[in-house]
Amino acid sequence: MFSLSAATSTQADRPLRADARRNRERILSSALEVFARDGAEAQMDDIAAHASVGVGTLYRHFPTKEALLIALVREKLTRLTGVMAQAVEEDGEPGEVLERALREAAVAAAHDAGMQEVFSGVGPEVFAAVEPEQLKLNAVAGELIARAKRAKAVRDDLEPSDLAMLMCGLGAAMNQARPGFDWNRHLDLIIAAIRPASH
Repeated sequence: MFSLSAATSTQADRPLRADARRNRERILSSALEVFARDGAEAQMDDIAAHASVGVGTLYRHFPTKEALLIALVREKLTRLTGVMAQAVEEDGEPGEVLERALREAAVAAAHDAGMQEVFSGVGPEVFAAVEPEQLKLNAVAGELIARAKRAKAVRDDLEPSDLAMLMCGLGAAMNQARPGFDWNRHLDLIIAAIRPASH
Protein backbone atom coordinates (compact mmCIF):
# COMPACT_ATOMS: atom_id res chain seq x y z
CA MET A 1 0.00 0.00 0.00
CA PHE A 2 1.33 3.39 -0.92
CA SER A 3 1.15 6.45 1.28
CA LEU A 4 1.11 9.90 -0.23
CA SER A 5 3.91 12.24 0.74
CA ALA A 6 3.29 15.94 1.11
CA ALA A 7 5.17 16.68 -2.09
CA THR A 8 2.81 15.43 -4.78
CA SER A 9 2.51 18.46 -7.00
CA THR A 10 3.99 18.21 -10.48
CA GLN A 11 4.42 20.56 -13.39
CA ALA A 12 1.57 18.86 -15.21
CA ASP A 13 -0.76 21.80 -14.62
CA ARG A 14 1.70 24.34 -16.02
CA PRO A 15 2.44 24.94 -19.70
CA LEU A 16 5.57 22.98 -20.58
CA ARG A 17 8.21 23.74 -23.19
CA ALA A 18 8.31 21.24 -26.04
CA ASP A 19 11.45 19.54 -24.71
CA ALA A 20 10.07 19.38 -21.18
CA ARG A 21 6.82 17.95 -22.50
CA ARG A 22 8.70 15.28 -24.42
CA ASN A 23 10.71 14.42 -21.30
CA ARG A 24 7.54 14.09 -19.26
CA GLU A 25 5.95 11.81 -21.87
CA ARG A 26 9.09 9.63 -22.00
CA ILE A 27 9.12 9.38 -18.21
CA LEU A 28 5.48 8.30 -18.06
CA SER A 29 5.93 5.76 -20.84
CA SER A 30 9.05 4.37 -19.22
CA ALA A 31 7.38 4.28 -15.80
CA LEU A 32 4.65 2.04 -17.18
CA GLU A 33 7.24 -0.41 -18.46
CA VAL A 34 9.46 -0.36 -15.38
CA PHE A 35 6.57 -0.66 -12.91
CA ALA A 36 5.14 -3.50 -15.01
CA ARG A 37 8.52 -5.24 -14.90
CA ASP A 38 9.57 -4.56 -11.29
CA GLY A 39 6.26 -3.98 -9.53
CA ALA A 40 5.78 -1.50 -6.71
CA GLU A 41 9.47 -1.75 -5.79
CA ALA A 42 10.53 -0.09 -9.07
CA GLN A 43 13.24 2.49 -8.46
CA MET A 44 13.09 6.07 -9.68
CA ASP A 45 16.70 5.80 -10.88
CA ASP A 46 15.74 2.87 -13.11
CA ILE A 47 12.81 4.81 -14.53
CA ALA A 48 15.04 7.79 -15.31
CA ALA A 49 17.59 5.54 -17.03
CA HIS A 50 14.88 3.81 -19.06
CA ALA A 51 13.56 7.21 -20.16
CA SER A 52 17.09 8.44 -21.00
CA VAL A 53 16.74 11.46 -18.73
CA GLY A 54 18.70 12.56 -15.72
CA VAL A 55 17.43 11.76 -12.25
CA GLY A 56 17.13 15.49 -11.61
CA THR A 57 14.85 15.84 -14.62
CA LEU A 58 12.67 13.02 -13.33
CA TYR A 59 12.36 14.58 -9.89
CA ARG A 60 11.57 18.02 -11.34
CA HIS A 61 8.53 16.50 -13.01
CA PHE A 62 7.63 14.02 -10.26
CA PRO A 63 9.08 14.81 -6.81
CA THR A 64 8.04 11.40 -5.39
CA LYS A 65 7.13 7.94 -6.61
CA GLU A 66 3.60 8.64 -5.38
CA ALA A 67 3.41 11.74 -7.57
CA LEU A 68 4.45 9.61 -10.54
CA LEU A 69 1.80 7.01 -9.75
CA ILE A 70 -0.83 9.73 -9.47
CA ALA A 71 0.10 10.93 -12.95
CA LEU A 72 -0.13 7.38 -14.33
CA VAL A 73 -3.55 6.77 -12.78
CA ARG A 74 -4.70 10.21 -13.98
CA GLU A 75 -3.62 9.41 -17.55
CA LYS A 76 -5.38 6.04 -17.42
CA LEU A 77 -8.64 7.64 -16.30
CA THR A 78 -8.33 10.39 -18.89
CA ARG A 79 -7.85 7.84 -21.68
CA LEU A 80 -10.92 5.91 -20.55
CA THR A 81 -12.94 9.11 -20.38
CA GLY A 82 -11.91 9.85 -23.96
CA VAL A 83 -13.15 6.44 -25.08
CA MET A 84 -16.49 6.97 -23.35
CA ALA A 85 -16.84 10.55 -24.61
CA GLN A 86 -16.28 9.40 -28.18
CA ALA A 87 -19.00 6.79 -27.70
CA VAL A 88 -21.42 9.49 -26.52
CA GLU A 89 -21.06 11.12 -29.95
CA GLU A 90 -21.82 7.89 -31.82
CA ASP A 91 -25.16 7.01 -33.36
CA GLY A 92 -26.59 3.55 -32.98
CA GLU A 93 -28.48 1.34 -30.58
CA PRO A 94 -27.45 2.52 -27.07
CA GLY A 95 -26.69 -0.94 -25.76
CA GLU A 96 -24.42 -1.68 -28.69
CA VAL A 97 -22.70 1.70 -28.34
CA LEU A 98 -22.00 0.98 -24.66
CA GLU A 99 -20.71 -2.48 -25.51
CA ARG A 100 -18.35 -1.10 -28.16
CA ALA A 101 -17.07 1.48 -25.67
CA LEU A 102 -16.39 -1.22 -23.08
CA ARG A 103 -14.55 -3.35 -25.63
CA GLU A 104 -12.43 -0.40 -26.72
CA ALA A 105 -11.71 0.48 -23.09
CA ALA A 106 -10.68 -3.13 -22.48
CA VAL A 107 -8.24 -3.08 -25.40
CA ALA A 108 -6.74 0.15 -24.04
CA ALA A 109 -6.48 -1.40 -20.56
CA ALA A 110 -4.70 -4.43 -22.01
CA HIS A 111 -1.74 -2.16 -22.78
CA ASP A 112 -1.47 -1.44 -19.03
CA ALA A 113 -2.08 -5.02 -17.91
CA GLY A 114 1.38 -5.32 -16.38
CA MET A 115 0.60 -2.35 -14.15
CA GLN A 116 -2.52 -3.93 -12.66
CA GLU A 117 -0.79 -5.22 -9.54
CA VAL A 118 0.80 -1.83 -8.94
CA PHE A 119 -2.47 0.06 -9.49
CA SER A 120 -4.30 -2.33 -7.16
CA GLY A 121 -1.78 -1.56 -4.42
CA VAL A 122 -2.06 2.22 -4.38
CA GLY A 123 -3.57 3.78 -1.31
CA PRO A 124 -6.74 5.84 -1.03
CA GLU A 125 -4.64 9.01 -1.09
CA VAL A 126 -3.74 8.38 -4.72
CA PHE A 127 -7.36 7.91 -5.74
CA ALA A 128 -8.32 11.00 -3.74
CA ALA A 129 -5.80 12.97 -5.81
CA VAL A 130 -7.44 11.85 -9.07
CA GLU A 131 -11.02 12.33 -7.91
CA PRO A 132 -11.72 15.04 -10.54
CA GLU A 133 -10.76 12.63 -13.33
CA GLN A 134 -12.82 9.85 -11.75
CA LEU A 135 -15.85 12.14 -11.55
CA LYS A 136 -15.47 13.05 -15.24
CA LEU A 137 -15.28 9.39 -16.20
CA ASN A 138 -18.33 8.55 -14.09
CA ALA A 139 -20.31 11.41 -15.65
CA VAL A 140 -19.61 10.30 -19.22
CA ALA A 141 -20.16 6.62 -18.43
CA GLY A 142 -23.37 7.61 -16.63
CA GLU A 143 -24.66 9.26 -19.79
CA LEU A 144 -24.04 6.11 -21.83
CA ILE A 145 -25.70 3.99 -19.15
CA ALA A 146 -28.72 6.30 -18.95
CA ARG A 147 -29.25 6.03 -22.71
CA ALA A 148 -28.96 2.26 -22.58
CA LYS A 149 -31.45 2.13 -19.69
CA ARG A 150 -33.99 4.17 -21.67
CA ALA A 151 -33.57 1.69 -24.51
CA LYS A 152 -34.03 -1.23 -22.07
CA ALA A 153 -30.62 -2.51 -23.18
CA VAL A 154 -29.03 -2.79 -19.71
CA ARG A 155 -30.12 -3.62 -16.18
CA ASP A 156 -32.19 -0.95 -14.47
CA ASP A 157 -29.82 -0.91 -11.48
CA LEU A 158 -26.58 -0.52 -13.45
CA GLU A 159 -24.41 2.37 -12.25
CA PRO A 160 -21.01 3.79 -13.32
CA SER A 161 -19.46 2.39 -10.15
CA ASP A 162 -20.58 -1.08 -11.25
CA LEU A 163 -18.70 -0.69 -14.53
CA ALA A 164 -15.61 0.51 -12.67
CA MET A 165 -15.71 -2.54 -10.38
CA LEU A 166 -16.27 -4.95 -13.26
CA MET A 167 -13.50 -3.42 -15.37
CA CYS A 168 -11.08 -3.59 -12.43
CA GLY A 169 -11.82 -7.31 -12.26
CA LEU A 170 -11.16 -7.55 -15.97
CA GLY A 171 -7.81 -5.82 -15.48
CA ALA A 172 -6.88 -8.37 -12.83
CA ALA A 173 -7.74 -11.20 -15.22
CA MET A 174 -5.51 -9.66 -17.88
CA ASN A 175 -2.51 -10.06 -15.58
CA GLN A 176 -3.04 -13.80 -15.06
CA ALA A 177 -1.03 -16.36 -17.03
CA ARG A 178 -2.90 -19.38 -15.72
CA PRO A 179 -4.76 -21.60 -18.23
CA GLY A 180 -8.34 -20.59 -18.94
CA PHE A 181 -7.89 -16.97 -17.93
CA ASP A 182 -8.87 -15.29 -21.20
CA TRP A 183 -9.75 -11.64 -20.64
CA ASN A 184 -11.82 -11.60 -23.83
CA ARG A 185 -14.04 -14.30 -22.31
CA HIS A 186 -14.14 -12.35 -19.07
CA LEU A 187 -15.32 -9.29 -21.01
CA ASP A 188 -18.05 -11.30 -22.75
CA LEU A 189 -19.32 -12.38 -19.33
CA ILE A 190 -19.31 -8.78 -18.10
CA ILE A 191 -21.33 -7.61 -21.08
CA ALA A 192 -23.80 -10.45 -20.61
CA ALA A 193 -24.11 -9.61 -16.91
CA ILE A 194 -25.11 -5.95 -17.48
CA ARG A 195 -27.88 -6.81 -19.93
CA PRO A 196 -31.48 -7.17 -18.73
CA ALA A 197 -32.51 -10.64 -17.62
CA SER A 198 -34.82 -10.95 -20.63
CA HIS A 199 -31.87 -10.74 -23.09
